[in-house]
Amino acid sequence: MSLPRPPRPRAIIDRRALTVQLEHLTDLVSEGRPEGVRAARADILAAAKDALSRGREEIRRRFEGEGGSGAALCAGNTYLMDQIVRVLHDVTVTHLFPKQSRTTGEKLCIMAVGGYGRGEMLPFSDIDLLFLLPYRATPYTEQVVESILYVMWDLGLKVGHSTRSVDECLRQARADLTIRTAMLEARYIWGERALAQELTHKLYAKVVAGTGPEFLEAKMAERDKRHEKMGDSRYVLEPNIKEGKGGLRDLHTLFWIARYLYRVSDMDELVETGVLTASAAAKFSRARAFLWTVRAHLHYISGRAEERVTFDVQPRIAERMGYRDRPAARGVERFMKHYFLVARDVGNLTRIFLSVLEAQQKRRPMLSVPGFVMRRRNLNGFVLDGDRLAVPRPRTFADDPPALLRLFLVAHDHGLSIHPDTLRLVTENLSRLKGLRDDPDANAVFMDLLTHRKEPDTILRQMSEAGVFGRFMPDFERVTAQMQYDMYHVYTTDEHTIRAIGVLSRIESGALAERLPVATKVVHKAHSRRALYVSVLLHDIAKGRGGDHSVLGAEVAREVCPRLGLSDEETDTVAWLVLRHLDMSRVAFRRDVDDRKTIEDFAALVQSPERLMLLLVLTCADIMAVGPGIWNNWKAALLRELYYRTEEFLIGNPSTVSQDRRVERAKQALREALSDLPPDWVEEHLSRGYPGYWLSCDTTMQERHARMIHGAEGSAAGAGPGVTVDTRVDAGRGVTEVVVHTPDHAGLFSEIAGGIALAGGSIVDAKIFTLTDSMVLDTFTVQSAEGDALDQPHRLDRLRETVVKAVGGTLDLRGELARKSRKLPARAKAFSVPPRVIIHEEASKTHTVIEVNGRDRPGFLYAVTSALTHLNVQIASARVNTYGERVVDVFYLKDLCGMKIDHPGRLREIRRVLTQAVALQALESEHGSAVARDAERKATRAAE
Repeated sequence: MSLPRPPRPRAIIDRRALTVQLEHLTDLVSEGRPEGVRAARADILAAAKDALSRGREEIRRRFEGEGGSGAALCAGNTYLMDQIVRVLHDVTVTHLFPKQSRTTGEKLCIMAVGGYGRGEMLPFSDIDLLFLLPYRATPYTEQVVESILYVMWDLGLKVGHSTRSVDECLRQARADLTIRTAMLEARYIWGERALAQELTHKLYAKVVAGTGPEFLEAKMAERDKRHEKMGDSRYVLEPNIKEGKGGLRDLHTLFWIARYLYRVSDMDELVETGVLTASAAAKFSRARAFLWTVRAHLHYISGRAEERVTFDVQPRIAERMGYRDRPAARGVERFMKHYFLVARDVGNLTRIFLSVLEAQQKRRPMLSVPGFVMRRRNLNGFVLDGDRLAVPRPRTFADDPPALLRLFLVAHDHGLSIHPDTLRLVTENLSRLKGLRDDPDANAVFMDLLTHRKEPDTILRQMSEAGVFGRFMPDFERVTAQMQYDMYHVYTTDEHTIRAIGVLSRIESGALAERLPVATKVVHKAHSRRALYVSVLLHDIAKGRGGDHSVLGAEVAREVCPRLGLSDEETDTVAWLVLRHLDMSRVAFRRDVDDRKTIEDFAALVQSPERLMLLLVLTCADIMAVGPGIWNNWKAALLRELYYRTEEFLIGNPSTVSQDRRVERAKQALREALSDLPPDWVEEHLSRGYPGYWLSCDTTMQERHARMIHGAEGSAAGAGPGVTVDTRVDAGRGVTEVVVHTPDHAGLFSEIAGGIALAGGSIVDAKIFTLTDSMVLDTFTVQSAEGDALDQPHRLDRLRETVVKAVGGTLDLRGELARKSRKLPARAKAFSVPPRVIIHEEASKTHTVIEVNGRDRPGFLYAVTSALTHLNVQIASARVNTYGERVVDVFYLKDLCGMKIDHPGRLREIRRVLTQAVALQALESEHGSAVARDAERKATRAAE
């Protein structure tokens, strides 16, 4: 396998000059004295180190100053390492271990394998070497190999190596697929070339021959397993550029299979064989070059062999690669969109290429062969080729463009995969879809696909990857591969949309009845099924256009819906749902549904039970499709309660009566669950909770609370109430529930929040209840910094202990949290969220509603609630929401007399103090307490 030489190679390394520089080594070792040998080795190391350093500097200078070509960088690094290895070999056999003549058994060939073998040398790539021998190793070859490796290790190179004879290589290649793959990439560097030629010849003759289908199947299974491990989506917002779906390893798989079956050195050679078209080969080269360039920047920025394109490095790579901010999209978002489009191209190449190879290996007739025979029945104008759906003739799409859509519907109806040659024809005929956008029949087929009763997301995703979805619906193409630069959204906009459609389908089928019981029930009551599916399709369609995507999306809906065949009424419903698709979650998660004003305002917004049902289902589908771990039972309970309260209001039931009835039902359920406890104690306990408690917690949680309180009172008999902390791991949701029962006092909420943060917990939700006996019962939903449940016994013990100390006042919470905040991972520090305090004066008739926004970090909630304590206000209830790097805390406040705070001057003070508290907490976490205190003093003087 030959590789391209970099331009001006001697500016990178001059092997001849380096060899001449080391000619004096013969004199140093001629007398055989140990000190002479040591001096020779030191000179070799010094010269090689200098040459390696100069070469790397030149390669980096070219990369960062001459256009940043990853292909050129790989060629330069490979050339540099080849020359270093050649020099080390020559000085070793010439000066350190000279021999006038070597026996056959003492001959040695050095070959590059792995990424080094195929010329994919990034700044911090490993060096994989094969020392190839004719027979078993001799003392002489062992000395030579050892000497070369010692110098390379001393150079700081990460070297993987093996020393094998030709026969050993063949034997291990037969037994191990990984070694066989490495042998495919083996490239001659230096030494006895005849050994390299012998290995290559025998590998193909004795190992590869006749095993093509086996190798193809194994590599496809290996790829699928890797994809599953990496999340099985190419649209994850922090992709692994090497192992992720649509990454470099997928391209490697194509290359390995092509080399195994056709002995090609590069994918371009497959054009001559008819396996790839020229455009497909060019697409492969462009994708590889782009990924190499991104990976090179990633290595240089990280200073190591990093493969994950995390949030903190994405803006830096985007800037280095020339992606600038534009009015509708930031530079980093434009860069990542390009990345995901390349990943999609890699997926298309992989699917079509591997399918074609599989078909060829099984000797199936290719569609491009004239006069081929189909052995199958007709399916709605299509035919079966084996077990795959195909077109009956190459001109099918040209003669009947709507077949481009019907193909996917028929395939999905019959559970068939589509023949690779047919997919190739689809790609070649995508331009014909433009003329179908206003075709009623074509739009009817699209609606059948969108609203299919059987997993519509599966076929919509295939249509998207084939380019059909976006070409037929240009608005969808605009959000294809579009990322949102935050830590909340896990997928690109198009992938999120398709997943949301899949969630809606599973709600309708009953597959999510356990997690979404209300949505599963009401989805069948709603009359506007088509409108619901289209609203899910369009709910994020206007993202990235600048402005409110809900408002702009509603405008898009009014244009698109008539084209799709929806009636005026359905169009109006879809536009309203798109406009309001975020409102139900905002109200449920950030408002107190026990406040009647919340229900009145939300009912005035939705206006009808039909729209309420549709909005609930859309909201559930939207949230569940955001990413793993976003949906949880707490959010489900809040949405469910908002739905029932609003439904009762809309149909005219007096909510107070209904609320009393539900409270009594909850109490009766708890009586039955606590039948083993003393009845008098149970009745006393039932009198402690206000209605909000009974309506916001399910019976299981209330039972756990009651038993915790009963146990605490029993153990503290005669000693007065203390602090009780209970924890429960919910592995299914990946969270830990922390329940605190203690006497109420000023600043309690901030103390608990600070203790949890200090113990390594990140609060994702909180429910705050003050009982009638002046005790508080607060439930916090907590995760680790990594987004997992705190489930290790020692961490739970530390959490309980820290909360008790925090409530007891024995910890310097502010100082400890500031120190902890400075240890945030780099990816979390990549985001800046300006502090923002919003006062919702009309949200409640009885409380002042304050919303605080900022960047999530340890101690954020502590800082905010501490400021509220110093403002002498009461926190009646709170909603704590975390959206990736952004935290939104909503508090229902009263003054110390229990009245709503509405004086303009007092509200301005609250806004100023909270804004300052968030800003100072961010400053303290970044720069330390001294800087924050100085800023605080300046802010205080300015306010005065």
